[in-house]
Amino acid sequence: MRGVPKEYGLIYLTSTRMYDFLIVGAGLYGSICARELTDKGYSCLVIDKRTHIGGNCHTSRQHGIDVHTYGPHIFHTSNKEVWDYINRFTEFHTYKFSPVANYFGELYSLPFNLWTFHQVYGEHNVGAVAKKLENFKLDKEPSNLEDFAIQAVGEKMYKKLIYGYTKKQWQTDPKDLPADIIKRLPVRLTFDNNYFNDTYQGIPKDGYTAIFERLLDGMDIQLGVDYFKERNAIKSKKTIYTGKIDELFDYCYGDLDYRSLRFKHKTYDTSNHQGTAVINFTDDVTPYTRSIEHKHFAPFVESIKTIVTQEYPVAYERGIEPYYPINNKENNLKYQKYKNLADSQKDLYLGGRLAEYKYYDMHQVIASALSFVKSI
Repeated sequence: MRGVPKEYGLIYLTSTRMYDFLIVGAGLYGSICARELTDKGYSCLVIDKRTHIGGNCHTSRQHGIDVHTYGPHIFHTSNKEVWDYINRFTEFHTYKFSPVANYFGELYSLPFNLWTFHQVYGEHNVGAVAKKLENFKLDKEPSNLEDFAIQAVGEKMYKKLIYGYTKKQWQTDPKDLPADIIKRLPVRLTFDNNYFNDTYQGIPKDGYTAIFERLLDGMDIQLGVDYFKERNAIKSKKTIYTGKIDELFDYCYGDLDYRSLRFKHKTYDTSNHQGTAVINFTDDVTPYTRSIEHKHFAPFVESIKTIVTQEYPVAYERGIEPYYPINNKENNLKYQKYKNLADSQKDLYLGGRLAEYKYYDMHQVIASALSFVKSI
């Protein structure tokens, strides 16, 4: 990979070449655009302010374990085009995501299924559970996340498995959050505890970073580069920007809101610490939302050590990493102003979670990037 050392260290921008495309961000959207445009014959320069490729999908191999640096990433899609595309760059372990919920030491099966209803309500008969769910519904349309959740699974399950986790995750009372945040949470009248319903699911056999090494193979890449400090020194005909859209325009309409995270990684001198990949802590006292033991994402990892990550919600402010957009009415209206401004800029293209201010999963980012490149 030209320009990227094995350790992905800092590289200073020295090129004076005129590129067809400057791609700001070496995450999923930017890397796919770079690969596809390069294959079409365009010249591309990829830059990233971080000193590694892969964006939030980045993994690092430690003690034979692929550690998900920025939280767990489980690939899932029912889009065969997307699945076939990503399989050009990696092979997958089949992996079923079945997190465990811990509420003050009580353990529950997730997502909500007959196991969970039995654990919370003492019911596992399909008819009895269906009747209970019907009784939870009210005549009024739910106006917030709390109302929606109680109507979906009942107040007892909401209090044990949704309220505390959501309050910590969004640092907001669920009564003040839109219902849309939780509408994609599965509720099943079966004992199936596979979190996703998608046809294709898995974890890359050699980690996510290897995907980006192959996507960006042979390209001009500069890492550790602040676009806003260096953009006048870069020569390109067009720009694909994947960073924060409000920062791109110097916050002229004000800051967009995000949820941020902090990760605490710890290595244990044991081959198994918690027995599963992800445990959600759903009380409102434990300061972290979940505990991730990376070894369990892949079968048969031979290591006498294990690595566990605790994921802490953090109030977002400028200068720290934004992770999830808060798509309430106020923020969406503000984003649209920025979007209109971006649309007026010649030869500027936006893509990805931050630039589009959308809660994208990986497969959605891939589909969006492929659709964009086809339009060129």
